[in-house]
Amino acid sequence: MNQIRTAIIGQGRSCRDIHGVNLSKMPEMYKIIAIADSIENRRERASREYSCDVYENYQGLFGRKDIDLVINALPSHFHVPVTAEFLNNGFNVLCEKPLARKAGEVDMLIETAEKNNKLLAIFQQSRFNEAFKEIKRIIDSGILGRIIQISCQFNGFARRWDWQTLQEYNGGNLLNTGPHPVDQMLRLLDYDEMPEIKCYMNRVDTFGDAEDYVKILMTAPDKPVIDLEISSCNAYPKFMYNIQAQYGGLCGDNSRLDYKYYVSETAPKQRLTREPLENPDGTPAYCGEKLEWVEKSWSPGSNKSKNGSSYVPSAPADEPTVAFYTMLYNHILNGGNLEVTPKQVLQQIAVIEECHKQNPMK
Repeated sequence: MNQIRTAIIGQGRSCRDIHGVNLSKMPEMYKIIAIADSIENRRERASREYSCDVYENYQGLFGRKDIDLVINALPSHFHVPVTAEFLNNGFNVLCEKPLARKAGEVDMLIETAEKNNKLLAIFQQSRFNEAFKEIKRIIDSGILGRIIQISCQFNGFARRWDWQTLQEYNGGNLLNTGPHPVDQMLRLLDYDEMPEIKCYMNRVDTFGDAEDYVKILMTAPDKPVIDLEISSCNAYPKFMYNIQAQYGGLCGDNSRLDYKYYVSETAPKQRLTREPLENPDGTPAYCGEKLEWVEKSWSPGSNKSKNGSSYVPSAPADEPTVAFYTMLYNHILNGGNLEVTPKQVLQQIAVIEECHKQNPMK
C-alpha cells in the first residue's frame, strides 16, 4: 500500500477546503475513495472533484474493507460519538479539532482505539506552522536564557452568527480557535501534568450563547507564565507572539519574527551596591548601562539578522496541513512518530474544560 485510501465524512468548509483540497495535492500519498455528506449538491460536487464514491449517510462506509483512514470533519458536537463509532467498526480515524469538550471523552476515545487496535489521530496542523517551529527552535537554543512570559494572541474583530457560536454544538472561541494556540502554548510550557489555570471569558458581539472573548493565564512550577488571548473584539491586534526572557525577547507573527538578545559574557560587569549611584561629576545617577544587542529577524524561507551579519536560507516551508499529512503518512506506512498524540490532546482538552468550569455561560 503506497497510497492511504481515505474517506472524508462531511464536505463543509473544513472538510472540503482544508482536508479535500490539501489531500488532492498529495496523490502519491493519499487517495480519496469515498465521501459522505447529507447534502445532495455537496455529494455531487465531491463526485466530480475526487472521482470517488459518495454516501448520504456515513454508516454506508461501515461495510467497506478498502478504507485505510477515515477523516471525521463533521461539526464539533459529532466528533466524539462518530469517532467512537468508526473505531468500534474497525477503522483508523483522524478527527478534526476540537476532539472533545471534556477530558473524560478523550479518555473514552483513547480506550476505544486501544481496544480495537486502531489509530486515533487528531488534526492539529498549527503545530507544524513554520513560525511556531522557529519560535521553539529559538527557545530551545538557549540564546534568550530563561523564559519568563510567553504572550500569544489569536485576535481580531469579527461578529459571528453561525452554528459555531452555540454551546450545544461545542462552539465558542475556545473550542473553535482555541485548540490551535492552546496546543502551541502547552508545547512551549513543556509540562506533562495539569498546569495552573486562570481563565476569563465574555460574550461580546456573537449572536449565539457561547463566548467570543477568552483570556487564559497558565503556568506551572519553574515554568514561564503563558498569557493567551483568543478575542473577536480586538480592533487593534498588534502581535501574535511576544516573549519576555532573561537575555532578551521575541515578537512577531506568522509572516515575521523579530528577536534580540545580549550575550552575558560580553555584558558590562556589575555588582550589587547599597551606596547611592553617582555620575563622574558627582551628580546623582540613574542605574543604567548599554548592552550590545544581537538583533535578528525571521520570515518563512530565511533566517536573517538585521545587521546583515548572517543569512542562512532554509528549506521551502510546507503548508502546515501538508506537513501534518506527511507526518501522518510516515506514521501509518513507515512507523514514524505520531507527533500529535492523543495524550497531548487530552491535556489540551483538560485545560479547555477547566476554563469552561471557571466561566459557566448561561
